[in-house]
Amino acid sequence: MISLLKTPIGRLRLLGLLEGLSLLLLLGVAVPLKYAADDPSFVRALGPVHGLLFLLFVLNTLRVGVEYRWRFATTTWKVLLACIIPFGTFYVDRKILAPLQASPPQL
Repeated sequence: MISLLKTPIGRLRLLGLLEGLSLLLLLGVAVPLKYAADDPSFVRALGPVHGLLFLLFVLNTLRVGVEYRWRFATTTWKVLLACIIPFGTFYVDRKILAPLQASPPQL
């Protein structure tokens, strides 16, 4: 986990993991509690956290894309699309970000 924080792509991967986990908690725990137990407090607490993680993921994707000179048409848009598709951050982490982190940037 600590090694993730050493590179910009690693930090982006960590944000993607946190954003995906927050969505899982929101959809799997908070929303059912809201409707089954008539208790919206967890949605009120977790909703803004998920929203903040979403925004941080988008901003960091753009920053990493510029820093690593990703072509928007081939990489950046796929990573951005992943955060609006439920659980897409898990997919893009495995298919795009992990291989990019394994290879050093070609600047």
